[in-house]
Amino acid sequence: MIPLVLLPGMMCDGRLYGPQVAALSGRMTIHLAPITEHATVEALAADILEKAPPRFALAGLSMGGIVAMEVLRQAPARIDRLALLDTNPRAELEDVRRRREPQIDKVRAGGLREVMRDELKPNYLANGPLREDVLDICMDMALDLGADVFERQSRALQSRPDQQAALRAVGIPTLILMGREDRLCPLERHERMHDLIEGSVLNIVEGAGHLPTLEQPEAVNEAFKTWLEL
Repeated sequence: MIPLVLLPGMMCDGRLYGPQVAALSGRMTIHLAPITEHATVEALAADILEKAPPRFALAGLSMGGIVAMEVLRQAPARIDRLALLDTNPRAELEDVRRRREPQIDKVRAGGLREVMRDELKPNYLANGPLREDVLDICMDMALDLGADVFERQSRALQSRPDQQAALRAVGIPTLILMGREDRLCPLERHERMHDLIEGSVLNIVEGAGHLPTLEQPEAVNEAFKTWLEL
């Protein structure tokens, strides 16, 4: 069985995929790869490739999906299959790039908790019974990673390349999955990736926003099992 490499989103760690690891780790080797040590997407992808198995399945959510696309661009022959979750193939828009600067300033001044609480995570999730629990997990992940990681990841997102041309060349089994209520990476971006990657599967998870791996874990687990042919 080919190993699976999971890339978390911004200010997230392996806890983002806790339900998937629990469901799949008895059947396959899973690597949780951090995306915390570099300030460009290109360097993050190169670091993952240096440490990853020779050939692997690759899944990334949000910023993890952005990095996954760059991993694929740098070493397409090493990727057996691809899953892109709640992510965006385009370069960062100028207004979004500018909005990151005051966030970085607040975090540098000790305001990481406030930035995560007030500006980021509340916009991520659907309303539902798991919302508060998921928000607590998100805050714990962010505070454990800290301000330096926030700045590096923000810089990497600001300078990220557009990956649409790379996606046109994808010829491996590809799952494109999103939460129906994702306001950060809406449906049209996933439909665009689906259109670019011939033969890809588009899976829209009901009752979830930007973090369906935690909001609707059973639905994501089933989608992963189908994608991985388990």
